[in-house]
Amino acid sequence: MNFWAAMMRKARGMMFRYGPWMISCAEFEEFVLAHLDNELTPSQKRVFELHLAVCRECRTCLAAYRQTVAVGRAAFPNPDASVPDDVPEDLVKAVIAARAADPDSPNPRT
Repeated sequence: MNFWAAMMRKARGMMFRYGPWMISCAEFEEFVLAHLDNELTPSQKRVFELHLAVCRECRTCLAAYRQTVAVGRAAFPNPDASVPDDVPEDLVKAVIAARAADPDSPNPRT
């Protein structure tokens, strides 16, 4: 990284840290799902979009997240479908156990 790029990155980091209207990349990640579900308040949306406008890494992250969601929906168009017979039972049990251990996970289908 050249000198000017490093200085710009440091300046941007200072804005994120000290600007009252800015959020950090970690805070940005906390709002991604709510953003995609259109659940942010108008002020949260402005702050989210401001961060997105100045942070290339978060734009890349958001694009990758959107692509992952699209691939998942294409692979599993019917979320109520039963698990295919060729999926190992141990894998199904491991996924159900992991979802049960995560308080933010939706209830597993049985």
